[in-house]
Order: sequence, then structure tokens, then C-alpha cells
Amino acid sequence: MTDLPRIPLVLGTRNRKKGLELAQLVAPPWEPNPRLARLDVRTLDDHPDVPDVVEDADTFSGNARKKASEVARTLGLWVLADDSGLAVDFLKGAPGVYSARYAGEPSDDEANNRKLLEALAEVPDEARGAAFLCNLALADPNGEVRLEAQGACRGRIIRELRGPGGFGYDPLFLIPEYHKTFGELGALAKHQLSHRSRAFARLRPALDRLIASGAMG
Repeated sequence: MTDLPRIPLVLGTRNRKKGLELAQLVAPPWEPNPRLARLDVRTLDDHPDVPDVVEDADTFSGNARKKASEVARTLGLWVLADDSGLAVDFLKGAPGVYSARYAGEPSDDEANNRKLLEALAEVPDEARGAAFLCNLALADPNGEVRLEAQGACRGRIIRELRGPGGFGYDPLFLIPEYHKTFGELGALAKHQLSHRSRAFARLRPALDRLIASGAMG
């Protein structure tokens, strides 16, 4: 199997930290798989001429499907896209699909976190429940979505940033069982707990079967 050709797979993101996380979750080094090891994982940084996709769907699933499909048609390659975000109970699911641009354009993690803390300033700790949600979509070179998966992780929004790790809202998202935020947890623990890790755990077996079938080359 090692003599088989590599399979290009483009991750539909230009966010460097997210790209690194997604690349690890596609073919985890802690879970060796010879078929998934054939994937030649790239990001949109390797394809700077691809125009940005307007994420105007009203669901994470819709945005993931749209990104994967449009970028795949443009490149003529397999593309895996995710749309992820934070849904806060007290805010009735906001910021939701607007998570990356909660404080406006351009996307700014610091401004988003500041706005979230302001929105929850008077909310007691027991009412600060939230969930990170992730939807994945894999599109073939014709733009047809071939696989989808979802994942979620429950937690609570704390009152100040904690931890240098992760990105986005990670330093505010506390996992109560660990008494740590995603910004404080190590990469391995986050890969076991996060919404993305749970979505990828559902995607990988189907991706493995797709490669085994010869559909991806």
C-alpha cells in the first residue's frame, strides 16, 4: 500500500492554527492508518488564488457544504471544509454561524472574546453554559459533497481569558470535568474532547472506506 500514489486533500481554511489542528485530526499520528497516511494534506495557503467563499448559510452544515463544494470545483481536487462555532445558551445560540465575525469584520479573536464577555457580564456562572459545534463536509473534484459529520462539546464560558493555547474562544471555554479551558488543555487532551475531534472521529471511518473503494484515486 505504501507504493500507492498520494491523494491530494485540501483543507478549506486559511487560518494557520485551525489548519494545523484539522491536518492532525484527518490522519492522527496517535492512530496510524495506512490508507489515511496516503493523504497529501494541504490548506488554502497552498492555493492563494482561490477566492474566499461567502459563508452566508444559516447553519454550520450549510456553510461547510458550500465551502467544500465551491473550493473543490475551483481546484478540481478533493476538499474538506469545516464550519465551527460557539453556541451560548443564554444568548439563544449566538454567536453561532457568526462566531468568527461576532465583533465584525475582519475576524478578530480578541474583539470577539471581549464582546462575548461584555454580553455575559451580568450572567451568573450557572447560566453560562455553551457548546462548541462542528460540521465537516468532504467534496469530490466535481463539487459533490460525499461525506458529512458533526460533533459537539459542552462547557461553560468563564469570566476571563485563561491559557495561551488554541484559538478563537478557546481561552474562555471551560471543560468543567477538567477545570481547564481549551486554552489550557494540551493538544492531545483537546483532540480527545473537542467538537472537531468528535466530528473527525465520525468522519475518519467513512473516509477510510472511501479511499479503500478507490473513489479518491
